[in-house]
Amino acid sequence: MPANTRTRLAVSPLRRSFDRRIAPAVDALVAELRPSEPLHCFRPRLARATARRFVARFPGEVLYAVKCNPEPRVLRALRAGGVQSFDVASITEARLVHQLFPDAVMRFMHPVKAREAIREAYATLGIRDFVLDSEAELAKLSQETGGASDLGLIVRLALPKGAAAYDLSGKFGAERDTAVALLRACRAAAPRIGLAFHVGSQCLDQMAYARAIAYAGEIAAEAGVGLDVLDVGGGFPLAYPGSTPPALDQFIDAIGEAVAALPAGLAPALWCEPGRALVGAATSVVVRVEHRRGQELFVNDGIYGSLSDAGAPGFRFPARLIRPDGAAANEMADFVLFGPTCDSVDRMAGPWPLPADIREGDWIEIGQLGAYGAALRTGFNGFDRARLVDVDAPPLLFTAGHPGA
Repeated sequence: MPANTRTRLAVSPLRRSFDRRIAPAVDALVAELRPSEPLHCFRPRLARATARRFVARFPGEVLYAVKCNPEPRVLRALRAGGVQSFDVASITEARLVHQLFPDAVMRFMHPVKAREAIREAYATLGIRDFVLDSEAELAKLSQETGGASDLGLIVRLALPKGAAAYDLSGKFGAERDTAVALLRACRAAAPRIGLAFHVGSQCLDQMAYARAIAYAGEIAAEAGVGLDVLDVGGGFPLAYPGSTPPALDQFIDAIGEAVAALPAGLAPALWCEPGRALVGAATSVVVRVEHRRGQELFVNDGIYGSLSDAGAPGFRFPARLIRPDGAAANEMADFVLFGPTCDSVDRMAGPWPLPADIREGDWIEIGQLGAYGAALRTGFNGFDRARLVDVDAPPLLFTAGHPGA
């Protein structure tokens, strides 16, 4: 490698300082640390409990979607809670999981992979299951694994646009005729084949899974092949202010009933790829108010940091004031937040209901940020530092239907 170049590990781009303690309360921690940078508060006990409940309820293999939050502390907590398999979407994610858990099961769930990634995944990291959605990818997999006879080939189905918060129908997935042809080709090439789909991130409709499962059954029947695997993907939702999804059990029941209704003789092993539902509630971020302008608050984290979903996607998050040196007003008011960068797009409309007398120097704890919070951070404008601590505290928003309940 030339002397003037270097490779940066991009799985977890946030530069953080780590605190090895486990704090019992966020307020006391803020009072002690007086953090001048965003403070990520991870709840390992909640993450473990959530994993245990999800693994116990889902009638198949639970693969954690590493892209959701690749923080090693998070991965270790999920592993301790019973998650033994991981959905990796890049060779960097696969290397990370392999480094932490050499015996972990990994499935390469990205439908389009670099040739070098396929070679390393198969030959070095022991990955045998790969998702694809095209004949070109099938040929690439065969070529880069040397025509291996021990592959698991999973065809990603295209689904119609749904009502999930993040629609994922526009980029990946084979249409019906292509999927039928691919299934037949995969059956001739591999001992294990399957179908996969994704109903969209933060899906509030449990019947979306049932409809997709029925459609997968139609594809398999038309192809005239048996399925070894049916991967129902991710999308399992999390509660946010103003959005209380059905309980996890309702999603599990809908999936089970739909699988039971598949044509006779089609009883594939089930996989799922939860991310948000496993880790979303387990992390909050404490930010500091740097300036108040009327009903606008300038804080030290924003859409280029942990709060990407609070920008254009318009997600609302639970928030509360932390003021170690005095009481706050009882009166509440709605605020808009601005992040720390010089970009005027760094704006989070909320509304954010907070005490009306909030001021510079106060801290705000923002919850439900364990999913895609740290993972989507950038180094834009130099605001790329934060601190990570473990806390033994309840989440800011918790519902009876949450898998950690």
